[in-house]
Amino acid sequence: MNCLYQSALFTDFYELTMAQGYWKRRMTMPVVFDYFFRRHPFGGGYSVFAGLATLIEALEDFAFSREDLDYLATLGLFEKEFLEYLSSFRFKGTIYAAREGEIVFPQEPLLRVEADLITAQIVEGLVLNVLNFQSLIATKAARVWNASRRGAIMEFGLRRAQGADGALSASRAAFIGGAVGTSNTLAGKEYGIPVLGTMAHSWVMSYASELEAFNAYADIYPKNTVFLIDTYNSLESGIVNAIEAGKKLKEKGLSFGVRLDSGDIDYLSRMIRSRLDEAGLQDVKIVVSNELNEEIIESLVDDKAPIDVWGVGTNLVTGGDEAAFTGVYKLSAIDPEGEKRPVMKFSDNPEKSTNPGVKNLWRMYDEKGSARLDLISCSEEEIQEGTEYIVHHPSADWRQLKIVPARIEPLLFKVMDHGVRVLDLPDIKECQAFMKERIKSFDSTYLRLLNPHIYKVSITDRLYDLKVSLINAFLKQKLSKS
Repeated sequence: MNCLYQSALFTDFYELTMAQGYWKRRMTMPVVFDYFFRRHPFGGGYSVFAGLATLIEALEDFAFSREDLDYLATLGLFEKEFLEYLSSFRFKGTIYAAREGEIVFPQEPLLRVEADLITAQIVEGLVLNVLNFQSLIATKAARVWNASRRGAIMEFGLRRAQGADGALSASRAAFIGGAVGTSNTLAGKEYGIPVLGTMAHSWVMSYASELEAFNAYADIYPKNTVFLIDTYNSLESGIVNAIEAGKKLKEKGLSFGVRLDSGDIDYLSRMIRSRLDEAGLQDVKIVVSNELNEEIIESLVDDKAPIDVWGVGTNLVTGGDEAAFTGVYKLSAIDPEGEKRPVMKFSDNPEKSTNPGVKNLWRMYDEKGSARLDLISCSEEEIQEGTEYIVHHPSADWRQLKIVPARIEPLLFKVMDHGVRVLDLPDIKECQAFMKERIKSFDSTYLRLLNPHIYKVSITDRLYDLKVSLINAFLKQKLSKS
């Protein structure tokens, strides 16, 4: 884990100034915060939840070192007694969360933090930083994987990622989202992701001839050879020399591949496939790269370009044209162990108002096993199969529908209890397998890149009534002051 995550200074400064304010006013009551997001990135119809294991590991070590406290003392804002209070800070809260790799939708409470007010406030920055970035990249990877008709995606964006942690987190999230491996060797060590890669153009240019370069690499790595054929001319020299060098491998019973990193990929891949087939090398796979994204890949697949493996770097590990995931962290209840007083954020924009109280999340399926609707309920509600439910739009407007689910499953699980991990988190390969299985439950109309169908997220009658009552109370109070 990145050592920066171990310092509780990894938070926004106003969390600490608020924390001191709460401490001075003795506001250490239990509270509940929800993590959710407002809209899908990339104009898509689904997202992939990622980063949970990274977050839990960070929370287990999250603390202020003596050096951290000495630094805060130099700022002239914090009292000595408050800094002493922070010296024993540890995360002792309880966390409920969706599983990593889950297919998720806007407004859903994907992570619930139950802790004292100061603790819950201090960890906000960590929660948002980890979950937002990894969910963004996992979602991008899943889109790329789906666009390839669930083919082989190689992630090799290390050199274009935003710093060391950006590269590591992106490699982890991209694998959860469907990548078969990474070029990031450290990510391979840290997370057990298969590492991939052969040669760069510099290898080819380091030799007197392209053929000599190919023969040398095949001699050193006979079981892991992919010839990069576009250093000089893909058709006039690259594929010619790859075939000559590759036939020597085939005579030894070994396989190889060829890679394109420039030019008209559609045209070149067809020509190269033809050349390989003519040479009796029908089993040789074609790998392509060069600023690929899901739209380009989908177009090439639709055109039936003979491509076997997709190398995606920049647009995968940076999020491409989407800079950030829209996850937020909002207070939903104060003193849940006593009064259980629900709170909510009001907004002139109904989409930005929050759902109050302590909540659970459920997925409803039809008789065919297809996901039909996700339902947000109050935590004390019993949701049962075969029962008719009237459910409401989460904005608490007039929209509602009736549904009788054939099957219901909970989406939130207790992960930590008073700071102690109580759930064994799956490894990264299990997270990827889970994502691939879960996405099968959704109709293709929700998964398409262009104008995806909107999957329904609703709230129960009880939560709807609670939300409306808080809105009405707020409006009444506002009118009384006018």
